[in-house]
Amino acid sequence: MTTAGYDVVIVGGGIVGAACALECARSGLRTQVVEASIIGGGATAAGMGHLVVMDDSEAQFALTHYSRCLWDEAAETLPDDVQFLRSGTVWVAADEEEMAEVRRKQRYYAERRVAVEVLDGHQVAQAEPNLRPGLAGGLRVAGDSVVYPPCAARHFLEHAAARGAVVRERAPVESLTGKGVRLKNGESISAGLVVNATGAWAPSLTPGWPVRKRKGHLVITDRYPGFVRHQIVELGYLKSAHSTTADSVAFNVQPRINDQILIGSSRQYGAEHAAVDTPILSRMLARAQEYMPALARLSAIRVWTGFRAATPDKLPLIGPCPDHDGLWLATGHEGLGITTSLATAKLLVDQILQRTPAIPWEPYLPARTLSEVAHA
Repeated sequence: MTTAGYDVVIVGGGIVGAACALECARSGLRTQVVEASIIGGGATAAGMGHLVVMDDSEAQFALTHYSRCLWDEAAETLPDDVQFLRSGTVWVAADEEEMAEVRRKQRYYAERRVAVEVLDGHQVAQAEPNLRPGLAGGLRVAGDSVVYPPCAARHFLEHAAARGAVVRERAPVESLTGKGVRLKNGESISAGLVVNATGAWAPSLTPGWPVRKRKGHLVITDRYPGFVRHQIVELGYLKSAHSTTADSVAFNVQPRINDQILIGSSRQYGAEHAAVDTPILSRMLARAQEYMPALARLSAIRVWTGFRAATPDKLPLIGPCPDHDGLWLATGHEGLGITTSLATAKLLVDQILQRTPAIPWEPYLPARTLSEVAHA
């Protein structure tokens, strides 16, 4: 059986696919979304939901800053269950070497008109009293926020459906072609183009792309009002994020709007199983308690894992696949998929409709090329 044609079929109902579907539908494209499991599962359900401006590269800054602005524009229209909270971020410096990085980041952001504030050790303690004493200082980025990603994905797809998009859950895809998709139940869906937004599983449908699984753990606590006020991240997180081979952990905690505390983060390559890895979890929690000793007194109510889609150059793949007419990618966002989902959707549809983009799309094109990405 072949389903009537669409302009776009998006494979993947995580937050990136959901945002792309909404932008497609808003732009008048006949759109269908097919999700193998449930909307907002996978990496979306295993993301912290930190909406953060990052500065590893000019391209990363441009994408995260643009997308944070889009989230800010959308904030008033988000339903309560998306739990949008303008928490701000405090990047914590343990010593003077890391304070040098604080000052570098401050200059970088200030030159690009992102409001930031350098904190000394006393100010960090005032901002977050449960941090350990003796920290050198930090950088506060007041405009960063947090959301609850699964409900955000669901919200985007509900609005896409209201604009005519068809959304299907539990519809696993067997293969992609330049003319549509074939589902595992034998059904074919014809489309002008197909977008692979399946995150870490993208290479199974479009082989050959350098997208690797990077496993992470999360822990959520019971409710502790006021225990954490900002998203707090150690500057050592940046070092662990740069590693493309070794397992790593870093201190990263987030306040939730319901007074729970979300604790991260870990990164593992080569781990194919979704089960909790007790040694890496223990390392992650020990690291968190080094910075915030009182965490040891709190009750955790859930631990889970997920797989992020990582590329060697730490930039996503957004755009058409070279030499594969009709096949497009929206994947490879690693730990920034929640933040950059809205900008990804804009850039994708800008390319499809040949609209003038708010930022250049060239740094994120799959054609930057396979060989360049593979050896970045």
